Amino acid sequence: MTAGKNGMTYAEAGVDIDAGNALVDRIKPAAKRTNRPGVASGLGGFGALFDLKAAGYQDPVLVAATDGVGTKLRIAIDTGLVDGVGIDLVAMCVNDLVCQGAEPLFFLDYFATGKLETDTAARIIEGIAEGCVQSGCALIGGETAEMPGMYPAGDFDLAGFAVGAMERGTALPEGVAEGDVLLGLASNGVHSNGYSLVRKLVEISGNTWESDCPFGPGKLGEALLAPTRLYVTQVLSAIRAGGVHALAHITGGGLTENLPRVLPEGMGATIDLDTWDLPPVFRWMAETGGIAEGEMLKTFNCGIGMIVVCAADRAEALTELLRAEGETVARIGTVTPTPGIAYTGKLL
Repeated sequence: MTAGKNGMTYAEAGVDIDAGNALVDRIKPAAKRTNRPGVASGLGGFGALFDLKAAGYQDPVLVAATDGVGTKLRIAIDTGLVDGVGIDLVAMCVNDLVCQGAEPLFFLDYFATGKLETDTAARIIEGIAEGCVQSGCALIGGETAEMPGMYPAGDFDLAGFAVGAMERGTALPEGVAEGDVLLGLASNGVHSNGYSLVRKLVEISGNTWESDCPFGPGKLGEALLAPTRLYVTQVLSAIRAGGVHALAHITGGGLTENLPRVLPEGMGATIDLDTWDLPPVFRWMAETGGIAEGEMLKTFNCGIGMIVVCAADRAEALTELLRAEGETVARIGTVTPTPGIAYTGKLL
């Protein structure tokens, strides 16, 4: 075969296959940490295999979810603090998936960048593996895309895909009724929604990511990168204990928009805002932007990352179980026969 006149290579066009191979070799130990019953193939093939029978399912229904991290990535890119955004990616997918009553089984990621920086990519994917370990699912595949000209230097994007299963006939929500109790599980900060507004608030405050955090210890950028809390193993324990009728992951849309998604048509809820303490980050944002209480409640989680809707006679036992699993739990309200969310008390 005759060489081309200029002898160009793919690497000269901006795509380094050797760097991609080096990344796969580096992340294999992280992926291996996530192995669980059912995994039938490792990284490196054209596809990944998972055996549902080996995972213990008899008559399974599959449940799938996909999500990203949003503009929180901008802070991670600008600060170089990328280790936690992989946990965010997993959490945004598996916390949604478990709301259907499903156990997350495996996870796949998509990482795209203009020029592959092996160390940065590995730190991100190792964070993804950590999120998988914490939620009991296996990292069984993914895609690393190096696309010159598509992203500015140093920028990247992430997407995640989670697949879970449940036995047929066990899907949530199911059985939600008037008088059911709402148990709020504490968030770990802003999680991964509303960051376009967060970044605007930092800008108008005159702070930078390197500024001392105005609402807590450390630097502002680091504080705002606190990873999304994973609720999977805890709420699965609650489901198995009995009495859970629904779960609502409080993401974009806040309490106001997410809780109604799991309530029957024609029903609503009353939430007492005095039943938990508003985390300082949300108070700082509200004061910085002059944000009204209603806007906060339909934009951010405001300190409640997951709501468990349960039978009233099971509320105390489930509260004790969830606290034993490491959750901070507040009894925040009840299901009512009136559509919509009615708030009492005061958030700000």
